[in-house]
Amino acid sequence: MVKAVVGEESQLQLAEDRLSRSSEPAQVGLVIGKLNSALDRGFVFDLVPTPQNDAGQPACSVLEPAKDNKKKGSKSKSQTSDSSSNLVIDKDWVAEHARQVSRMMVGGIKVVGIYVWASEAAFKNSTMVLCQTVKGVAEAASTLEDDLDVRLLIHICYSPRRWTCRNCTLSSNITSSSLRPCDFKMGRVLTSLQTFKCLYNFDLRLPIYQEKTSKSETLVDVLCNGISNYVKELRGAKAVIDGNLVVNDEACTTEGLHEVELLLPFMKDMYIEACSQKDVVGVVNFTGSLCSFSFLNSKEPISQAVADIKDDIIRSLRSRLDIICDEADEDPGPIDNGIKEAGNDLASEKPVSQLVLHSLRCISCAVDKKNCNLSLPRRVFVPWLAGTYICDYLQPSETLEVLKDHCVELMSMEAPNDASKILEPEEEAIRVSTRSFWDVVIPYCSTSSSTQEKNIEITGKENSQKTSKSPSLYFVAAVIILLLSVLVGFVFVRKS
Repeated sequence: MVKAVVGEESQLQLAEDRLSRSSEPAQVGLVIGKLNSALDRGFVFDLVPTPQNDAGQPACSVLEPAKDNKKKGSKSKSQTSDSSSNLVIDKDWVAEHARQVSRMMVGGIKVVGIYVWASEAAFKNSTMVLCQTVKGVAEAASTLEDDLDVRLLIHICYSPRRWTCRNCTLSSNITSSSLRPCDFKMGRVLTSLQTFKCLYNFDLRLPIYQEKTSKSETLVDVLCNGISNYVKELRGAKAVIDGNLVVNDEACTTEGLHEVELLLPFMKDMYIEACSQKDVVGVVNFTGSLCSFSFLNSKEPISQAVADIKDDIIRSLRSRLDIICDEADEDPGPIDNGIKEAGNDLASEKPVSQLVLHSLRCISCAVDKKNCNLSLPRRVFVPWLAGTYICDYLQPSETLEVLKDHCVELMSMEAPNDASKILEPEEEAIRVSTRSFWDVVIPYCSTSSSTQEKNIEITGKENSQKTSKSPSLYFVAAVIILLLSVLVGFVFVRKS
């Protein structure tokens, strides 16, 4: 439960002015900010309106009483405040908006709820649908470090003009008690944020098991399971900030950009471990370098920044996989996103994300051990509010124009025209490659093993040559000795 919420005054005032100038009787959108269970406080950074759906209809509208149906042409805000009016919300569309916007968030900045612009009567008559919408948004924009079972519901009433904020409990059964009021005020939030940056290198090797059931294991299945298991390792990592090991929960008092380095414990060699298991037919090599940003409120301890960095790393990896899967669902044909697969027709039959990895064993034997390689989308950062950043993901074939379109459609903001302001710290794309069991059965030694085989072969030839030459040499020596003996005997016989 969040007891108090502070909203960024400059941004919320801009949102209120935008809403008051609009002719819409109702509007719904996402609340961007942060919730902190340790402080029992919430921070609101901005309000992002949900765009129209694919049919061109608004995500939120007002259902008027039947007696007003004849007056639709002269509808006004005063009429929409009728005591029997209700809000009609496209819950699935708002949840989809939240899912895509959450991909653009970095550490310490999340989708924490929804806001609604409506009359007091329409709000009171629509609490059930509003709670359902909040729950759908929470499920679509879930996070790893989510220890709060509440989200925010902000109501902006235009008659009379008033802001109210409520906690919405994410329980299985939504009742009238799911909404509870909390203190809400406006202040300066963004200017007090501290910035943390981490360049993180990872190298995961995930085993591909032999098919045992009717359900085949796809590339995405292996990667999702691998990332889920990697969360445990990452949570145990130690952090070094600006060269100092983080050992306590002190607040960060220094200004400027803080560099974060994560130190993971030594892990077992995944190649050897994978090959030592039964029913392993291959290995997925998931490797690359990613950039993460986190923003910390001045009242939060520095350990929160570390937790936000770790959460952002995992969310970034999962977001890239989601993008690959989304494209596969939209286009059932082959996709051009850095796929390289030789010697087989699987890439032309189905998207690489749905590639059945069990078949790699057959592929390896049939096409001389050819591998499958995939480049995941790279992450770029766009300036947002008061020195903060949001992000987006671009496929190898996409340009910054796609980024600008996403900013307008999802965040209702204009991306900077100056490309130099957009950060592209990930110089190389994160790569996924698959190897059959035969490529890794002798770890790290494919080259050396072939050399050993050559050496063995050469040695064997030499030994065979030696053994084949030895009998003939002995035979010649014996003949020579025999002739000498006969000759010496013949000489002695003549003398005698």
